[in-house]
Amino acid sequence: MNQTTSLGFFGAARNVTGSSYHVRHRDRNWLIDCGMYQERKFRDRNWNDFPVKPGTINAVLLTHAHVDHCGLLPRLVSQGFSGPIYCTEATAEIAQIILMDAAKLQEEDARFKKMRHEREGRKSKYPEVPLYTVADAEACCRLLKPVPFHQAVSLDGDNTAEFIPVGHILGAAAIRLELAGKSPRRIVFSGDVGRSNNPLLPAPASVGPADIVVMESTYGDRKHHPESTVAEELEKVIRRTWEAGGNLVIPTFAVERAQELMYHMNVLLKADRIPHLMVFVDSPMAVAVTDVFAKRLDLLRPKPAADYRAGHSPFEFLGLNLVRTVDESKAINHIRGTIAVMAGSGMCTGGRIKHHLVSNIGRPESALVFVGYQAEGTLGRQIVDGAEEVRILGQPHAVEAAVEQIHGFSAHADADELLTWLDSVEGAPRRIFVTHGEKNAAGAMVERVQAHVGDSVEVSAPDYSDEIVLD
Repeated sequence: MNQTTSLGFFGAARNVTGSSYHVRHRDRNWLIDCGMYQERKFRDRNWNDFPVKPGTINAVLLTHAHVDHCGLLPRLVSQGFSGPIYCTEATAEIAQIILMDAAKLQEEDARFKKMRHEREGRKSKYPEVPLYTVADAEACCRLLKPVPFHQAVSLDGDNTAEFIPVGHILGAAAIRLELAGKSPRRIVFSGDVGRSNNPLLPAPASVGPADIVVMESTYGDRKHHPESTVAEELEKVIRRTWEAGGNLVIPTFAVERAQELMYHMNVLLKADRIPHLMVFVDSPMAVAVTDVFAKRLDLLRPKPAADYRAGHSPFEFLGLNLVRTVDESKAINHIRGTIAVMAGSGMCTGGRIKHHLVSNIGRPESALVFVGYQAEGTLGRQIVDGAEEVRILGQPHAVEAAVEQIHGFSAHADADELLTWLDSVEGAPRRIFVTHGEKNAAGAMVERVQAHVGDSVEVSAPDYSDEIVLD
């Protein structure tokens, strides 16, 4: 029997999407996450064959339900994977919502592109078929195996996994593997580390002992603006746009960011700090995820949990409109007067946000408000980087609207918070791998971590497809 343990980096290596790590231990194979790439320059990888034959993978362990961590699971299943997908209970609920929505979008986008390309008489670089179908997503969801936090899950014999709360989004976890053998291994995968002052979720929990750590570095080269400035910045942007007579278009991640925005708007409206405008959450997925919050009060901070128990949702306020149907979504763009529209996707890579951008990007009185990370190569990143013209739904559009960024909303820990999370690892790990960060952020985090832990610990940022034998 092969006694070696190896670690393969098949996603989120010097970039921030497509998270996927392969653990080979003896004759067993496990994947930690199976995420979709959202950056344009890496999009081909979504269509590539998996580096490990799906039928040989014994189990998948999922850190959380963002699409860049779970979005390729239906494709993995369609290619032959049939084992369990372990995750926390809240992650299982949210992943079903995310994956079914993603599958519907894949099918809709494929149909739309095919019709558009036939009309324009051109061919696409990408196949005019969905990456996976609704049937693939349904088959995938049947494999989800929810487990409680802090409870050891048997993977095979003496090999176990434990899910540890890490903030970030509802149900998100760091995962610690305990691998038996002549040289036992304890490997921790951070997933995405949350912030200590999130208004809805508790701070990340202590990790416990580990020999090997794989940690994210999305904001490894910077510190966040103070959380206290978020409401103030949001207030200023809303007032300025109201006075100009435009609309606020807010690309929004359906999980966590939509709920945080509703929470802050609720607070501002109750305090009469912003005009009482209509707010549209144009995302059936965000609406469904908000319902999960109402069922998982045990995972919330005391204040929002107490509000729920008292019959007052922290996310509801006068003027809030939860949009579900396509017709309701289309009707939004015929409303006169200032409104705020939250819609996905959060990086403007697909979904209803593109239609709202088309209606507002050429209006100087409107504002495009970005409240989340915009990966390199995405439409959102092009806009925040100052592009004068962008392509949306196959057509060029001049960027005339005001472009605003509110950084304090981030659900990712900054450089200092990542070091605080690392300090919760008991004992000194022998090796630390820095992932899930663009080249500069990952490089800066390697330097910070190395200075923090000393030269006795090997710290590195692996490249895509690196496979490392753990000695």
